[in-house]
Amino acid sequence: MSNTPNNSDARLEFLRSVYQQVSVPNIPSNYRRATYIDSKKKDGATKKKVYRRHRTSKQLIADELKRINKVLDEHKTSNTPVGTQINYFNINAPPSLKPIKKYCDITGLVGNYKSSTNNLRYYNSEIYQAVIKQIAPGMDQEYLKLRGDNFVLK
Repeated sequence: MSNTPNNSDARLEFLRSVYQQVSVPNIPSNYRRATYIDSKKKDGATKKKVYRRHRTSKQLIADELKRINKVLDEHKTSNTPVGTQINYFNINAPPSLKPIKKYCDITGLVGNYKSSTNNLRYYNSEIYQAVIKQIAPGMDQEYLKLRGDNFVLK
């Protein structure tokens, strides 16, 4: 198996897609087991199974690589998706508990202040004196419309 860029990219993408599914029962991982069976004889001879509690990092990496290669081969032959693709549209997350950030309607900086006359947010007193105090009637609604906070009289 050569490490061409396409092969390594495919393997990397597959590893990313399988990462979330390590705890799925049909893809067991040796990292999750407290004990494992050590069967080092590969010639087919029967050997008493030895249960070991500790393994070296080389053993862990080799076992996990074998498991991933096996799942990758099964995935290639079956042509079925391993899991759902995760994107911004299918992530179910509760609303954030952090307060919404409020930005200045004029500059886009963090707006710490709000005008009481027209509800425009502003960054500092310079913006208030130069722009918000001297704004023409109706223009404040245009700024609020950009933010989605305007009101329409019917």
